[in-house]
Amino acid sequence: MKFLDQAKVYVRSGDGGAGAVSFRREKFIEFGGPDGGDGGRGGDVVAHCVDGLNTLIDYRYQQHFKAGTGMHGMGRNRAGGRAPDIVMKVPVGTQIFDEDNETLLADLTEVGQRYVIAKGGNGGFGNAHFTTSTNRAPRRANPGQVGIERTIWLRLKLIADAGLVGLPNAGKSTFLASVSAARPKIADYPFTTLHPGLGVVKIDDREFVLADIPGLIEGAHEGHGLGDRFLGHVERCRVLLHLVDATGDHAGTSYRIVRQELDAYGHGITEKPEIVALSKADAVDEETLKAQTERLKRAVRSYGPTLAPGEKRRPLLMLSAATRLGVTEGLRAMAAEIAGEKAIEAAETEVAAWEP
Repeated sequence: MKFLDQAKVYVRSGDGGAGAVSFRREKFIEFGGPDGGDGGRGGDVVAHCVDGLNTLIDYRYQQHFKAGTGMHGMGRNRAGGRAPDIVMKVPVGTQIFDEDNETLLADLTEVGQRYVIAKGGNGGFGNAHFTTSTNRAPRRANPGQVGIERTIWLRLKLIADAGLVGLPNAGKSTFLASVSAARPKIADYPFTTLHPGLGVVKIDDREFVLADIPGLIEGAHEGHGLGDRFLGHVERCRVLLHLVDATGDHAGTSYRIVRQELDAYGHGITEKPEIVALSKADAVDEETLKAQTERLKRAVRSYGPTLAPGEKRRPLLMLSAATRLGVTEGLRAMAAEIAGEKAIEAAETEVAAWEP
């Protein structure tokens, strides 16, 4: 299945059914009177968050969704039936934006959430509705209310606990494959990963979801390489694992490039807890490893996240997915950070519930 994280969709809710103009005519009933029923309501267009989906590929092949018109009213005071709703199934983490692609309408983060994108029109009144003491035989009825039409954007942000960031070929896909059952494409050339991937990681009886996004290069926020459009998938992550290639020219420069792109993207990513690791540590000699470590430490002090008063910077990790060097330590560090963030969120939720 192809991965698609953004789609433009046209939707239109159904028109309401028209009211009926009808009079009761039966044998031996001299004054039957009006008996026109009301029209039925038009169908809504609804987004429904469901389990089992992780892409918006369905909305690449169908971009128009139109609900049906409500049934018209009938004689004998029979109201028209409501038209069925159009239900658009979307994966967890889908955001719905207005046509300008900036105004957020809904953020569906839990299975079962629903959002009415376009409400169906009300049905019109039949002539029985307009009967008064002075107008005993009204000959008019209302047409149904016109439905709503609009263009929306669907944008998917994967729900993951931790995210992998770094330059192309920093070893992100290899790390994901070594710690989970995910099977991303791995090769010795840049931009092997063309779309985000997810894997479930288990360490010390704890599980969390790890997201791998395509590598960033300098100028990604201006569209260079694959750009920064996939960074939205790590916006919801609680911690970032920043992998820096030990076999590169300069570990400090590599770290700086990625941090600057994260800062240019914004949306609070640079404020997230970060674990920095020197990957492919088994592929260089001891002298090179020491030099790269010093370069990376200086870069982290200069460009890394701002520390709170009294907070100590996390030590750098040495990783090798091929030999499993430092992999367990890295997973435990991420799991501990995720648990801490969850505890903070739970405490904030509890405080908010008690506030008047």
